[in-house]
Amino acid sequence: MRYLGMDLGTKTLGLATSDKLGIIASPYKLIRYSDINKLLDEVIEIITKEKIEGLILGLPKNMNNTLGPAAERSLEFKKLLEERCNIEVVLVDERLSTVEAENMLIQADLSRKKRKNIIDEVSASIILDTYLRRVEKNG
Repeated sequence: MRYLGMDLGTKTLGLATSDKLGIIASPYKLIRYSDINKLLDEVIEIITKEKIEGLILGLPKNMNNTLGPAAERSLEFKKLLEERCNIEVVLVDERLSTVEAENMLIQADLSRKKRKNIIDEVSASIILDTYLRRVEKNG
């Protein structure tokens, strides 16, 4: 089963895909957007092109486990995407995924500019990997 992991920001959507066996998550693409409908169109195009069967979206909870504006944006995106593509979107707690991605990229000695360009894709990959490990453990 092929999965698409997503890290939704206010202006960007980081994407990661799994291999066909649903074992390995890899950064895929960064989409910059200003119109949510155009973003949904582009994501659906990728779902079709890459034969995606499972959708995983990061849910940015606050550290005290409450939902703030960023989480509300993700929940709305989930609802719209499910309506448009008829595939369930699974939410994964993404607290600290961006921090983890940043640390990985710093350790890889990437410049700040290069990190900025790929941080959301790497974060999406961490979100997807978290889900894949959970499925493997429970499966």
